[in-house]
Amino acid sequence: MKSRYDVAVVGAGSAGCVLASRLSEDADREVVLFEAGPDYPSARLPADLADGIHGTSTASHDWGLHGTGVAGGPPLDLPQGRVTGGSSAVNATFALRGHPADYDGWALPGWTFADVLPSFLRLEHDLDFGSSPYHGTDGPVPIRRYRGDERSELTLAMEDAIAEVGIPRIPDHNAPGAVGLSALPVNCVRGVRVSTARAYLDPIRSRPNLTIRATCPIAEVVLRRGRAIGVRSSDGEIIAADEVIVCAGAYHSPALLIRSGIGPAADVAALGRPVTMDLPGVGTNLADHPWVAIDLPCLQPLGDPPLFQVLATARSSRSSAADPPDLQLMVCGPYQLGDGYRCLLAAALLKPASRGEVRLLTLDPIAAPAINLGYFRNPVDIDRMVEGLQLADAAVAHPHLTRITRGSRVAPQQDLVADAVAVRAWIKATATTYHHPVGTCAMGTDPRDGAVVDTSGRVYGVPGLSVVDASILPEPPSANINIPTIMVAEHIATRLRLDTSARPGSVPAA
Repeated sequence: MKSRYDVAVVGAGSAGCVLASRLSEDADREVVLFEAGPDYPSARLPADLADGIHGTSTASHDWGLHGTGVAGGPPLDLPQGRVTGGSSAVNATFALRGHPADYDGWALPGWTFADVLPSFLRLEHDLDFGSSPYHGTDGPVPIRRYRGDERSELTLAMEDAIAEVGIPRIPDHNAPGAVGLSALPVNCVRGVRVSTARAYLDPIRSRPNLTIRATCPIAEVVLRRGRAIGVRSSDGEIIAADEVIVCAGAYHSPALLIRSGIGPAADVAALGRPVTMDLPGVGTNLADHPWVAIDLPCLQPLGDPPLFQVLATARSSRSSAADPPDLQLMVCGPYQLGDGYRCLLAAALLKPASRGEVRLLTLDPIAAPAINLGYFRNPVDIDRMVEGLQLADAAVAHPHLTRITRGSRVAPQQDLVADAVAVRAWIKATATTYHHPVGTCAMGTDPRDGAVVDTSGRVYGVPGLSVVDASILPEPPSANINIPTIMVAEHIATRLRLDTSARPGSVPAA
């Protein structure tokens, strides 16, 4: 095993696998990829991780994190994949980009939608719209939609009901500017989930300049005179590297920085750690997509259809026609529960104004961070969630759907949705995570305004250290975050390949 590398990538998730693959294309660059969980080449992939049609697969490879959604509310499970591929190896395979205004709204040089579109094209092989100029045909991630007889009776009924409440049908959710109702794009082919481990790592495992070290949690970044020079594993081994790229996700990346002495000075000092770099934004600005659902009984399906087949986006009354959609209606089911079958129509808030935080209570790398998602701290969010739930409520009452549900519902009852006070209390009591945390090492132009990394992912004031994952997104996109996170990794990998200061043997600028 090598004792020194040009690049150490910490975390083999949606971003880390991409960076390891793209950076090791340079045969002169020695790359090591660390993953806290196990590594499974496709031939040895457990059945639950291969299954891409029955929802998430977190039971066997999860970090076991918990956090707070609403102040005073019950603790929430916060699943995150602990395996090569990260959460892309356990997710529900939604393959959405978001709206151009998401990226233009960041107002960051090099990150407009026009700037990032080539990176979206680079990652994808769209099996339905590949002839379109805004889709890719040669990327490692296949993307498709369920068509024809793959579509369940529930999907057809839900789609008709949602259309009847005023959400327009559109051909492609990933067309620039698309807002409406259509088949869900997925990175699942022949029932198999295509994680970043499968898409990016499996084809290049034989590269002699790439080392994959699984079941190797990283405790901290090793710093010398303020510069990153490697990492220390949880068992004390130090691995030297000229460049360290942290790809541990929105919960673990800020925790790793703080354990390394990088973060809000008072917080770092309170843990007994010398402060290397005072960056107040580390661990702040946490954003997630909360959701609630109307739970319904339904008929037993014919065969075994995929649970997620159709999706709708919409704008609340608080949004303008130029804004990204801030509401999503997500259909799930049918799934068996006890002796019967259920389905749900969920309403998610895509552009929350509220923010939470990630904090450490101890420097022990085994201890979980303290996570507060901060749902509904800004009152505008609860108002928009009510609108989303009302849209869902109108759809489930439509005859197109009641023939499947027989007019019944489990929760919430319709009279509660109509009660302005009761519905807000119910949302606060039941809202849960959509598993889309972002923002805790936000990208920006000024660390005094909360930025942690610059527009190339480099940590301010710490040469040799970058963060590249969902934590650097300054705001949540109006989409499930797996594909945007892969895009971010592709986008920064291109910059690193072109940047002479990031080549082996050089010292990058801070």
